[in-house]
Amino acid sequence: MNGGRDARSRRWLITGGSRGIGHAIAVRAVAGGDRVCIVARSIEVHEVAARLGRDVKGLVADVSDAAATRAAVAEAALAFGGLDVIVNNAGLHRGGRIETVELDDWDATLATNLTGAFHVIRAALAHLADGSSIVNVGAVVGYRGFPGDSCYGASKAGLAGLTQILAAELAPRGIRVNLVIPGFVVTEMTAAVSKRARDRIISTIPLGRMGTTEEIAEVCWWVAQSSYMTGSVIATDGGLMGRL
Repeated sequence: MNGGRDARSRRWLITGGSRGIGHAIAVRAVAGGDRVCIVARSIEVHEVAARLGRDVKGLVADVSDAAATRAAVAEAALAFGGLDVIVNNAGLHRGGRIETVELDDWDATLATNLTGAFHVIRAALAHLADGSSIVNVGAVVGYRGFPGDSCYGASKAGLAGLTQILAAELAPRGIRVNLVIPGFVVTEMTAAVSKRARDRIISTIPLGRMGTTEEIAEVCWWVAQSSYMTGSVIATDGGLMGRL
């Protein structure tokens, strides 16, 4: 590694890394002495990367676009000399009950949350060292039914299935694939939830509060370095799934 960097330093690629959970994961990885590429759709990703420090590279790409994703992954791998950890965190939330949800919203949600992860993983495989880690970020709604969340829930349930398949498929290379399931976390996405709805959800959480992005990031950091964990589902939700 350059500049006397610890030989154990890892090279991360985090989608949706300019804000929320993805940003918190990037902060945690940098704090651990690792190099990070954050990928996001907005050009503000460059400013975010600059604020995080010299070990962070920002790239603009929409993961629903296969060609753009391949280009971004290749650029990150070239800059770092390969990749060790992939975090599929980019997410789009659009809702609506089955009789009213727009087909465009259905397509866009699955294209980002499920097909986007597929694009990233397929593009990254040629650049991943044996023994690398893929961390997919799921959602409680991918396992439990919430009315009006068919788009998001279906995409996250699909991501759970993809995690299981790839855990078995990539095991011969020692590449571990796991799913972290955040609960109700303080992010820009949940900020749009009304106070009434927020209070109702919190009332169902055994720990009695929302989670923080830093708490989710700490779990993703730990999962990425857990050498004998693959195909696992790690709920980090204050006990929400156990209650539902």
